[in-house]
Amino acid sequence: MSRADEHAPKRCASCGRLFQWRRKWAKNWESVRYCSDACRRSKPGARGRALERAILELLGEREIGASICPSEAARRVEPDHWRGLMEPARRAAGRLVGAGMVEVTQGGRVVEISEAKGPIRVRRGPRFGVDSYDRDV
Repeated sequence: MSRADEHAPKRCASCGRLFQWRRKWAKNWESVRYCSDACRRSKPGARGRALERAILELLGEREIGASICPSEAARRVEPDHWRGLMEPARRAAGRLVGAGMVEVTQGGRVVEISEAKGPIRVRRGPRFGVDSYDRDV
């Protein structure tokens, strides 16, 4: 394996953002799953899975090519307290990007979730509907 392959960017298991190899991870890069201590502390659980399912369900109900706002998934999961789920919904979208199930867009263009600043939209990705997405989060 080449050095470039050894240090290829990874996708955070919590937020879905791409992160780079760092010297502090030199001894255990293969086992690193989270981009930060904050992500390691806020591992997605039942609520994260519910948001992922809500995103996929909403997209499944829409026409091909249509997109949703993460707030729609948050509202579906917690209709009365959805505002507090905006960041978790965005993180759920990031995890689905990593699985190829969805794409994140801004201004109609696909963007990397790691670089998205401000409002995003979520649409079907290349692996949407290919296989069930019921992984242990």
